[in-house]
Amino acid sequence: MSRQRWLSIDSTVGIKRLVRNGNEPAVVPISIVEALRRREDANGFVQLDHRPTFSRGDKVSVLAGAFQDCFGLYEGMSGRDRVMVLLDLLGRKVRVVLAAELIEAA
Repeated sequence: MSRQRWLSIDSTVGIKRLVRNGNEPAVVPISIVEALRRREDANGFVQLDHRPTFSRGDKVSVLAGAFQDCFGLYEGMSGRDRVMVLLDLLGRKVRVVLAAELIEAA
C-alpha cells in the first residue's frame, strides 16, 4: 500500500490511529485479528471484557493470591487495572493494591 494511502487511514472517521512500526504500518499477527473477530457482535463491534464496577465502600472478596478468601472494602482504582482494597488484617484496616481481576463483589 502506498504511503499516501495508509496515511489517509488516520484521518478516516472512527479510526483512532493506525498500528505502526515506526513510520510504516505494523503487521499484526493473524492470531490477533482472528481473536478480535471472534469477539465481534452482530453489528461488527468488538465486545470488550465487562468488569464489574464498584463504588467506594462496596464489599469485595479476593479471589486469589496471598489474600485469597479475604473480604474487604473497595477503595478505588490505583492505576491501570489495579484496585485499592481495605482489608481487615490483625484487627486493623490495611490498604492493599491488587490486580482488578482478583476481586469480585462479596
